[in-house]
Amino acid sequence: MWSKDKILGTEALLPQLEQWRAAGRKIVFTNGCFDLLHLGHVDYLEKARSLGDVLVLGLNTDASVSRLKPGRPLQDEVSRARILASLLFVDAVVLFDEPTPLELITLVQPDILVKGDDYAVSGIVGHELVLANGGQVLTVPLVQGYSTTRIVERIRAQFHS
Repeated sequence: MWSKDKILGTEALLPQLEQWRAAGRKIVFTNGCFDLLHLGHVDYLEKARSLGDVLVLGLNTDASVSRLKPGRPLQDEVSRARILASLLFVDAVVLFDEPTPLELITLVQPDILVKGDDYAVSGIVGHELVLANGGQVLTVPLVQGYSTTRIVERIRAQFHS
């Protein structure tokens, strides 16, 4: 499948979810900004996908990222979506513009909701919904020392020295 074909709007996502469910596939969902793809992101997404059969990734739109992180994103949403969709272990990328991914999680109804271990399960948006539907909410260990903020700070320090 071409990476562009993995970038889905909600109208295209629904029949794809139905197809995966009919085939008995376990659907994993996670979300984030993924502004500069780095080892921490790749490791996290690979671990998330290993928990099920399909990984649906909710990606913050540019407007959403800028509301959360002033001065960002560094890469536009089309670029971020294409890069993430090119990863073999990402099965679908869906943009969302809301303050949280709760609407998208409600639509996806994942079997497993995943975030990094810097979150407590009780702090993960959508955890109540997923648990109420019999799903699981899990955290995966993050690779220490890797973050987009840290990379941006190092680049700025090098160019402002």
